[in-house]
Amino acid sequence: MSFPSELLSPFSIGNLLLPNRVVMAPMTRGRAGSEMMANDLMAKYYCQRTSAGLIITEGTFPSAMGVGWLHAPGIYTDKMAIAWKSVVDSIHEAGGRVFCQLWHTGRASHSDFLDGELPIAPSAIRHEGRPIPTPKSNGKSLEHETPRALTTEEVPGVVEDFRLAAARAKFAGFDGVEIHAANGYLIDTFLQSKTNHRTDQYGGTLEKRFEFLREIIEAVTQVWPSDRVGVRIAPHGDFNDMGSPDFRAQFLYVTKQLDAFHLAYLHILIGTGFGFHGLGEPLTLRNFRDVYRGNIMANVGFDRDSAEDAIDSGGADLISFGRPYMSNPDLVERFANNWPLADEAPQDVWYSFGKQGYADWPTHREEPATAKES
Repeated sequence: MSFPSELLSPFSIGNLLLPNRVVMAPMTRGRAGSEMMANDLMAKYYCQRTSAGLIITEGTFPSAMGVGWLHAPGIYTDKMAIAWKSVVDSIHEAGGRVFCQLWHTGRASHSDFLDGELPIAPSAIRHEGRPIPTPKSNGKSLEHETPRALTTEEVPGVVEDFRLAAARAKFAGFDGVEIHAANGYLIDTFLQSKTNHRTDQYGGTLEKRFEFLREIIEAVTQVWPSDRVGVRIAPHGDFNDMGSPDFRAQFLYVTKQLDAFHLAYLHILIGTGFGFHGLGEPLTLRNFRDVYRGNIMANVGFDRDSAEDAIDSGGADLISFGRPYMSNPDLVERFANNWPLADEAPQDVWYSFGKQGYADWPTHREEPATAKES
């Protein structure tokens, strides 16, 4: 493949100019400590990767009730926002652009994270998937609990939590925010019939299951212009015990509704490599493009060539890369120069709370000559 390429060409999100269409996908890395505060190590990690057209941070909790992962960051207090401001300033000084992903874990959490309170969800349907470690489990993984269904009257308070988190992200200097509506977390469980059995205005039909996300977008866009707000969805995923028989109808409906908001982008986990529920023929980028006129960001399983193909075909405008960015801080440079990628980081290295496997991956120029030749 010849370069320069479409993947490496500039692209504008509203008035935010990206130097290329390579996006660093949000990845939970667990280096914020038990206090859930952004820190200097995180700043170093993100600054190493600022050649990306856009960085999307790891999921960041918008409220205390949204917490559900060890050592992940929050942005629901002023102190947390100030800590993030230091990181964002460093990213900007290094020439990068960064959105904050707002992540409420919903039923994927556990009462150990929530001072003994049950996690919240649209309906009291238990997560039957993989157990999780908690702050009180001494390194063991615990089964999920049956969550508490939010009352109709409580929903506006959760929506307000997102608005306040968006405001703190703006104070911290982020270039925008991404609303995490994927992977079996709170918003996704409202969208999907498997997990939403409500009979009020937030459940029962395609339209009503979208209402919660619609209200969150409307709240967040009181703080940010719509072209600085992205939304992430996962129509095919089985992560966190998800997958609904009507996924095709639900997610095409959601996408058509989102088109009216003129968002920064719609971030779709289109590939099935992160897990596929197998409940029907997977949707394609063309399916989404047929109902969405705005910017589409595609994720899961892309390499340089398939990313180029997705952009050249008009199916996507931006491509986000997750795990390749763990061990390739200079991913854009490797694409541009046709340099080989470093081996993927093994999980027992990257899934930790220390310095190892985080900000210690060399660039291609820093690799030993033997590694470059292999």
